[in-house]
Amino acid sequence: MAHTRQDTMRRALRREVAGTIGLLADEADFEAMQHYRSFAFDNHSAYLGQVEGLLKAFRAQGRHTTLALFDPEEYEEFCGDSGLHPDRTTSRSRFTAELASTGATVTYDGSPLDTLVPTLIEEAVRQSTWEYSNALLAGIGACADCGEDIGRAAFALAARLLTRVLDVAGAGAHHLVCSAPLPTHDLTASLHTSADPDGRMDLEEQEAMEFASVLAAAIATRSPGGLVMRTSSPDHRDRVQGWRLQGELLLPLTAAEVFDAYCTDIHSGEPLPPESGVDYCAAPDLGPFEGHPH
Repeated sequence: MAHTRQDTMRRALRREVAGTIGLLADEADFEAMQHYRSFAFDNHSAYLGQVEGLLKAFRAQGRHTTLALFDPEEYEEFCGDSGLHPDRTTSRSRFTAELASTGATVTYDGSPLDTLVPTLIEEAVRQSTWEYSNALLAGIGACADCGEDIGRAAFALAARLLTRVLDVAGAGAHHLVCSAPLPTHDLTASLHTSADPDGRMDLEEQEAMEFASVLAAAIATRSPGGLVMRTSSPDHRDRVQGWRLQGELLLPLTAAEVFDAYCTDIHSGEPLPPESGVDYCAAPDLGPFEGHPH
């Protein structure tokens, strides 16, 4: 009887233990792991099917499970830094535990992997963009003339520019995209927000900080950048507006410039057909700001 009670308690405890699965979502990453003898899989599709089956089993048991992207190069670096042998399952478990605490994750909610993987990749890109832009801003240093921290000043200005854009956005649901083509990386960030007719704004603080950091990176490095905002509201056509970064200013795009930016394939440069029910509009002038990040 005591043994049965212990088994019951252990099963109950297992249901309360959260778990993370390091997912090899990309076939090239999967192939990179195959040179380890301890890696038991030889077919990527079969591997994904086994992962999905395991996720469903955990969910049926009431267990909370998250997914993280397993990167073989990062794994090798982790093993080297930690003194672990990479061809061991325990090492992969240690790395996955590290991903759970520091990497991008998504919660398994019963959705198919085909739906969850793009979300996971998007979250990983978002996190790496945030980390890269923060490191860039922190590493620029101080102004040689006045000693002010350039990265901190650039972020403060970017936050003010974003606030001004939101002030002129008006009522509706707004989707903003900021792009910053830097010499070594092309950074992008998106922001979703909404405002009621009285001007009350629903804004997620972390998302806004990440958005401002990308704009700040372009400001601090004197790189070109831009911001596009799409507004949706009931009983109205969607409205698209945009601004381009010049120095420390966001200058409004004309309706024709917004149309060209929105209706051109960013990879091929070929024109794209305009969306129905969308107006491409000139953006309002945001005006100058006092204080510059040099």
